Amino acid sequence: ELGLEYALIPAGMEYGLTSTAEYRALNPNGLVPAIDDGGFKLWESNAIVRYLGATYGDAHFYPIDVQERARADRWMDWANLQFYSAMGPAFQQLVRTEVEKRCFHVIDESLAKAETYVAILDQHLTDKEFANGAHFSMADICLGVIAHRWMGLPANRTLRPHFERWYRTVRDRK
Repeated sequence: ELGLEYALIPAGMEYGLTSTAEYRALNPNGLVPAIDDGGFKLWESNAIVRYLGATYGDAHFYPIDVQERARADRWMDWANLQFYSAMGPAFQQLVRTEVEKRCFHVIDESLAKAETYVAILDQHLTDKEFANGAHFSMADICLGVIAHRWMGLPANRTLRPHFERWYRTVRDRK
């Protein structure tokens, strides 16, 4: 989105690397993502998106107007704290847990709770192309990651036309 050159270094899960001393110097939590931007090391997804947006983005990606930026910040935090927190147990069970070890009541509860948050975002997007209005912003990055996981779950979902339109628009950006 920002047109930056970067080196992607696969880490975590099947790639390992996150428990090495070198990686722990980059992120002491041993988690992904983490970046090193010319010696400036940073971890946590939303912090990375904010930093890159503030450093390299335009006035739409990283809003100059403080209130517009606060609205983007709100959706970024909501994506993790509300939407993913609700959907996460279903994701873990349906994607990362063997079928015979899945707890279906946990899946059902998680999906039902996540549906309430998808409904909130769907309603918000009724008259907006993107989360912050007419322009793609840092909020769409963070929401898009969680929405992608949601849309990829092997589960029945309620049709949400505004959410689904937004998701396709964000997913298909080049």
